[in-house]
Amino acid sequence: MAILWFILILGGIVLVHEFGHFIFSKLFGVYVYEFSIGMGPKIFHYKKKGGETEYCIRAIPIGGFVSLAGEDADDNAKIDKKRMLYSKPVWQRFIIMVAGATFNFVFAFVLLFISALIYGSISTKPIVANVNPSYPAYEAGIKEGDTILSVNGNKVSSWSEVQLYIGLAEGKDINFILKDKSGNKKEIIVKPNVVEDDEGNKSYVVGIGLDSTIRHGFVSSITYACETTASLYRLMLITLKQLFTGGVSASDLSGPVGIYSIVDSQSKKGLQSIIYLTAYLSMNVGVINLIPFPAFDGGRVLFLIIEKIRRKPINAKTEAMINSIGFMLLMLLMVYVTFNDILRLF
Repeated sequence: MAILWFILILGGIVLVHEFGHFIFSKLFGVYVYEFSIGMGPKIFHYKKKGGETEYCIRAIPIGGFVSLAGEDADDNAKIDKKRMLYSKPVWQRFIIMVAGATFNFVFAFVLLFISALIYGSISTKPIVANVNPSYPAYEAGIKEGDTILSVNGNKVSSWSEVQLYIGLAEGKDINFILKDKSGNKKEIIVKPNVVEDDEGNKSYVVGIGLDSTIRHGFVSSITYACETTASLYRLMLITLKQLFTGGVSASDLSGPVGIYSIVDSQSKKGLQSIIYLTAYLSMNVGVINLIPFPAFDGGRVLFLIIEKIRRKPINAKTEAMINSIGFMLLMLLMVYVTFNDILRLF
């Protein structure tokens, strides 16, 4: 079942992402050679008689792509030049490039909304609902009803962000800025307890909890989906910032093996956990693809911005070479991350 969920989750996320590129390519009249889910050899393919696009499912259920005419520097196919990607206005190419990530964000929102309709939702606001007398937060003076405004100087607007910054403190003193029920601000420093499980994994506990009241209804579901989507987006940006500033190391990243392990554990908790995980990974794919790095959609967007500023396109072969180098670097990172994932299994 874990393998099935793994294939369905990644396949669904990739399908949504590539469909974003595909549908806007079609709308703007770009010739589409292939729409493919998965990588490696084809195990299923279909092309309508007289049609232009071949639809494929490939053997390795990771990744996917939409192959567009005029996307590569050496594309000399006998196709109407007006249907080549490079012949389209910058604004159309920009939309095609960001459509994949945008569809991932929309997909995450829809999943969270459906989950809230079915199972109900809880508040994401960083309001302290309870304080455990056995933990440091109680002794430090945090009270029920306090709203957490910042953690170690970082503004927060959701519980997820509070938990992230507590974890990043790695057991050191944590500076909380809070607002009590009367609207008065206060600063409290808490030294968290370090808890270690049987496998040696550490967690940091201050002893505060969120409001776990389950809310039902259309309005609360919409509110939850909006707040959680925005929170996940901010979490991705914070994590990326920490990665580049050294707060998070590359060894903390997870690849397909790590994702499979997470899917395996979450699938045992039920469909609600699977839906949330899918939304989380969809947001992850969307944000990462917008990073202005060669081979990512964000890298292609960066080239478009440079083209707009220069008022002439970058040499196609130069762009292709930069993208190839970027792709090779990503593959090296993937090998490194996968190796670490495997080591964590033992």
